[in-house]
Order: sequence, then C-alpha cells, then structure tokens
Amino acid sequence: MPGPGPHMMYALGTGQALMSISNGRFSPHHCIIYALNAFFGPDIGSFAEWLTSTVGLGHVFGSSVETFVHDPLFYVLILGLPLSLLYARVSRFFVNKGYLDSITGVGLTVKQCFLLISAGSLSHFFLDHLFEENGHSTMYTWILSTGWWEGRAPVNPDAVVVIGFLCTCLIIGFIHINRY
Repeated sequence: MPGPGPHMMYALGTGQALMSISNGRFSPHHCIIYALNAFFGPDIGSFAEWLTSTVGLGHVFGSSVETFVHDPLFYVLILGLPLSLLYARVSRFFVNKGYLDSITGVGLTVKQCFLLISAGSLSHFFLDHLFEENGHSTMYTWILSTGWWEGRAPVNPDAVVVIGFLCTCLIIGFIHINRY
C-alpha cells in the first residue's frame, strides 16, 4: 500500500485532469476536497492507531478505529456525513475569505462534499489495491521502499512530520497557484 505522498500526487493529478476537461465545473475547490480524502481519508484509522500507541493510550482503541475506517464503504458510511458538514462549512469560509475561488461564488454543498469524499475514498483504495502484494514483491519494495515486516511496521515519528509537512506544502502550493 503506497504512502500518503503517492495518494496526494495521484489525487492532485487526477483533479488537475478533471479541471482541464470540465470547463471549470470541477474547480480547484473541488480538487482540494477530493485530494484531502484520497490522501488522508481512509488512513485516518491507521493514523489514529499509530497516535494512540505512540501517546500511550493503548493499541486497542486505535486498532478498532483502523479496522472500521480503513474500508472503502465504511469510511464513507461512518465519516461521510460528519466530514461533509465540516467541509461544506470550511468551503463557505474559504470562499468568503477569498482563499479559494468558486464560479458561482458560493461554497460547496453538503451533497457535493459527500460525493467528493466518496470519490476520494475510492481513489485511495484504487491505489492501495493497485500496489497490494503484501510487501512480498521486489518491485513493491523498490518503488515504495516499505520492506516486509513480521508484526507491526516500525513508524518513525520524524518521517510522519516530514511527510505531513511536504503534503501540506503541496496543498498550500496548489491553492496558491490556483488563486493567482
């Protein structure tokens, strides 16, 4: 399964393609919501598992969250509506402040956000299943540099911070380029 970087680059690339062929109906505004859900969406359970085990809250809570949320259908069913409401509100805020442009001048609706969350989840799992070989393939190891572990994979907190910073820079750069 690829890391967050390939998910973000694939989603932003796909979003750029959709923006170019949709005559403005798929805007940077849509692309950013889609990319966020393809990047972090279903992996929020894995992140919760890593965070709870790192902070010392126990592996059980994070593991139970990861089991339910890292699924193409359950992610949308469990977190689709709450995230849609959040994204719609944030979307209105960003349009009103001028951080994101919208052809109509209004933010995304809850229904649009829900559909973008669903598309992001499916995009995320498309990449996950494309590279799914359980780490046994030399090509998989070479491309993604993940290796194969017995038990839990070691997660370096510094790598989490660096990848988070780089993906944040991608999002901010995308907003900056499409704003000016």
